[in-house]
Amino acid sequence: MRTGRRGRWARGRVERMERIEGTGPDERSAGTGAPPGGGAGGRGSPVAGVRRPGASLASFAYTAADEEKRRGVRRMKTTATGLLLLVALVYVLATWAKNEGVSGWPGFVAAAAEAGMVGALADWFAVTALFKRPLGLPIPHTAIIPTKKDQLGASLGSFVGENFLSGDVVRDRIHSLAIGGRLGAWLAEPEHADRVTAELSTALRGALTVLRDSDVQAVVGEAITRRANAAEVGPGLGKMLEKVVADGGHRKVVDLVCARAHDWLVEHNDLVMDAVQGGAPGWTPRFVDKRVGERVYKELLRFVTEMRDMPGHPARGSIDTFLTDFAADLQTDSETRARVERLKSEILGRGEVQDVIASAWSSVRQMVIAAAEDERSELRLRARASLMALGARLATDGRLQAKLEGWLEDAAVYVVTTYRAEITSLISDTVAGWDADQTSKKIEAHIGRDLQFIRINGTVVGALAGLLIYSVSRAFGA
Repeated sequence: MRTGRRGRWARGRVERMERIEGTGPDERSAGTGAPPGGGAGGRGSPVAGVRRPGASLASFAYTAADEEKRRGVRRMKTTATGLLLLVALVYVLATWAKNEGVSGWPGFVAAAAEAGMVGALADWFAVTALFKRPLGLPIPHTAIIPTKKDQLGASLGSFVGENFLSGDVVRDRIHSLAIGGRLGAWLAEPEHADRVTAELSTALRGALTVLRDSDVQAVVGEAITRRANAAEVGPGLGKMLEKVVADGGHRKVVDLVCARAHDWLVEHNDLVMDAVQGGAPGWTPRFVDKRVGERVYKELLRFVTEMRDMPGHPARGSIDTFLTDFAADLQTDSETRARVERLKSEILGRGEVQDVIASAWSSVRQMVIAAAEDERSELRLRARASLMALGARLATDGRLQAKLEGWLEDAAVYVVTTYRAEITSLISDTVAGWDADQTSKKIEAHIGRDLQFIRINGTVVGALAGLLIYSVSRAFGA
């Protein structure tokens, strides 16, 4: 039995040493190939840690500052322990003097020293019990930080969630910052507006560079086609045509067509003659076909010339009437509207049209990137001017400030109330992932020096209390 306990103690001692040196089973089996004397957690590091599953050693590592604090803690431990030994020595000497028959002061000194030892030992036990088991004894409610680490992390997360992530706290804090006025004053400065504009341009260029042209083109093409198919164009075209005819906007088009038709007839009279002669019956004489062609050409040229030169020509009136009727049919006649919709679908379904829609993205993308890169482009100048105008307005307009701050408060409150559990779990999960022994050492490095002052104060206060009690007892004849 004794051999078994001794063997288990030895194995536990070896495992503890392995954890301290960073060469435990986890590290030996990891196969990282790190040299024995180098790297984090190796023998060469001042303080090495062991990584348990799920824990991240990179997020919980000792630094040179931590090691310096640990040295300060060790110095304070030495001071506190030295004071305890000094009080014990004083107690021995005072007790010896009292036993030797010296009266008066030895009793007071012995009582003070005895109470000082009690206070020092009690505070040593309390401080030590925070981080480990005093003298290695399995005393209940000791080694609080290593054994209660996960509960402490959960309690800390709950405390933060209840007292820092509540909607009222966040809203009051954001309101006290007066972000609207401060942001407005900051944006109103030209150099700040330039900086924001440059950052926005960089972000815009980055976003456009990351996006794949094929994906965006497909999305844009589908969106335009779907929107065009969903909206009926007949009534809109009818209203537009009706307004154009009412304002006489079509007359310039008619003038242009008549002028071009007249010029074409003048230049290509032979083509008209050949067309008329080619369509004549085969049994008519050629001179008759020629005379008929000449007559048709002259009448056609006269008709086009009169339309060109006479704004009140009857043919122009007929065109006005036709366009007016057609505009009305586009708005009211179901058959005409259906024909326009079929024509629209046929046009949108053609590959050439889809290619034009898809290629529009490439042109827009290049244009925006070029404008974002050019500091003197209209895009950046307008963005800068807009930011400065917004800043000037924010700095003076109380209603706009209140509206912006209200948006920020609502957004922050929504985030903390909706994702409070996820935020607080970051604390509890992180603490749960730390190694218990390393956590204890880390915390002790940061607060251990102050805790050693508790031992010193306990020694001094205990001695004073013992002296006072002894003095009162002697005063009342006890």
